[in-house]
Amino acid sequence: MENILELENISKSFPKSNFLLDKLSFSLPYGTILGFVGENGAGKTTTIGCILNTVIKDSGTVRLFGQEMQDRDTTLREKIGVVYDGDNFPGFWTAKQLSQVMRGFYRHWDNTLFQKYLTDFGLPEKQQIKHFSRGMTMKLAIAAALSHHPQLLVLDEATSGLDPVVRDEMLDVFLDFVQEENHSILLSSHITSDLEKVADYIAFIHNGRLVLTASKDDLIYHYAVLRCKESQFQTIDRADMIAFRKRDFQIDVLVPDGKEARKKYKDIVADHVSIDEIMLLLVKGEQI
Repeated sequence: MENILELENISKSFPKSNFLLDKLSFSLPYGTILGFVGENGAGKTTTIGCILNTVIKDSGTVRLFGQEMQDRDTTLREKIGVVYDGDNFPGFWTAKQLSQVMRGFYRHWDNTLFQKYLTDFGLPEKQQIKHFSRGMTMKLAIAAALSHHPQLLVLDEATSGLDPVVRDEMLDVFLDFVQEENHSILLSSHITSDLEKVADYIAFIHNGRLVLTASKDDLIYHYAVLRCKESQFQTIDRADMIAFRKRDFQIDVLVPDGKEARKKYKDIVADHVSIDEIMLLLVKGEQI
């Protein structure tokens, strides 16, 4: 079994808002981090809800550890650690009370490990969570998610709103987690610089549709943007394009193979491309 998580044609409609999650399919291999990227409202949180069975999907299949998870399937749920953007725990709890509650939920809750994370993250055990800073609350949520020894971490904008120092610290924790070959992370984020540091694969979602999946190395080292004039744009084969965006007197064209594009279109400037620019082209541009 190669994938810890598999989504096949997942759909979910919300008639009141006219939003549709439209036949999403992607997989997350063992021992890797998948960056799940998209603008706010693209469908990232809805997708995560479908994965965790907190949102009832209309159709499609989700497999976790090779199985479809049912509502009463506590064995599979114990293998998953989850961190949401925002408040993960009641503000009147302390970290010590949180540990006592978690011990009742998870058979493999490791209080010694939890205490180590509290120490490593500089978190007080007896202070109410409502008095924690944003960075402290996310550190606590990540500590709790890791302390029942999950194999899969599902992180929904877990680094959003954190200062660069704290974000970097959390990214190191994530990288350490996937050193275990049976561990993986689904990291939903719109902070593309974080994903450039830690992700092995990137999946782009826009308006409920998956528009691109690729390895991070392919995106960074092989993809490119052609900077064209209108006349040059007309010479580019549509089969070589993924998306393009017209800006004033220039057209930016996203291509999957910069090396070949440089050979084929010698008069056009081909630049390396960041994940951030790829996302902008896919969201703001026109897709082929």
